Formats: sequence, C-alpha cells, structure tokens
Amino acid sequence: MDSAYKSLSLLDAKIFFRYSYRSRFGENTDNFKTIMSTYFPSGKGLAENRKWFVVDAKGKTVGRLATEVARILSGKNNPAYTPFLDMGDHVVVINARHALFKGSKNDQKVYRYHTLYPGGLRETSVKDMFATKPERVIELAVKGMLPKNKLGKAMAKKLKVYADADHRHSAQQPESIEIETT
Repeated sequence: MDSAYKSLSLLDAKIFFRYSYRSRFGENTDNFKTIMSTYFPSGKGLAENRKWFVVDAKGKTVGRLATEVARILSGKNNPAYTPFLDMGDHVVVINARHALFKGSKNDQKVYRYHTLYPGGLRETSVKDMFATKPERVIELAVKGMLPKNKLGKAMAKKLKVYADADHRHSAQQPESIEIETT
C-alpha cells in the first residue's frame, strides 16, 4: 500500500485532501460566490424623503411623549437607522399647553439657566413655564433626549411645537400619530 502512495504525484494529492465547500481555498470557488451585503444608506436624498407627523399632546405625560417624539426625530423607528446620519422625520406637536406632569413634578420641577454674570442663576417653575411658554416645556424635554452634538441640533430643528391645536404646516400634509402614554 505504501508503494501506491509514492507513485502519486503532487497534483493527484487533491483526491485525498479536500477543503470544505465553503472555504475560499477550495478548488471550485467560482461556483460558490456568495456575496453578503448589508444595506447602508448613502445620505443622499434624506431631506426629500422625510415625512411629517402630527402628535396631539392633550392629556399626555410630558416624558413619555418626549421619548416617542425623540425616537421619530432621530429616525430610530426607521429600519434603515444609522447612528451618524439624520434619518428622522419632522414632528409637529400640538396642544402643548394641555400636557401633564405626573406625581409631584408639577409642584417641584424647576428649570434653571445662568446669565453668565455673577449671581445670575435664574429659576423658573413648571407652573410658570406652562403659563408663559408651554411650547418650551416640550422642546426642553425632547432636546434632552437627543444627542448633544451637531446631529442632535439638526434633529431638534425638525421639531415644531404649538401651544394650541392650530399649526401652520398643513401644506406638508402631516400624518396624525397616536402615542400611548399609560
């Protein structure tokens, strides 16, 4: 039997040793060309394909409403979501005056900012903010849930908040979305 192995040349050695059919070193790799590719958005045409949505904030909890709006603005509801591209859609929030805070936040929550002068810390309670600028409450809640960079600022520009039921974006034919906040 040893003499049979000695008589085989190196070219005939492929008979005894075979690579797996999935291996790239196999002899017939042309027959098994499998190209696996993942869809990757190029970023072209994103602005033209954005949708417009209307969300009614009447009777909704501010935080739960803001999380869903932030998901739509960042594009996380899109199957082609890419973290470094602005894949989101435009959102119009109406009836911001009628949004709710649960628990003791309505009495205790305070918005702070500083004027950059000594002793320039200013505080505004939620009740005062709802009385003067109810849109600002929703804007601050949503912006707090977006990235803190250029991309987050671009996402925040697509948010339009109105205190009452009328808005001026009817020309864009926005779709109405019902957000569950239980």
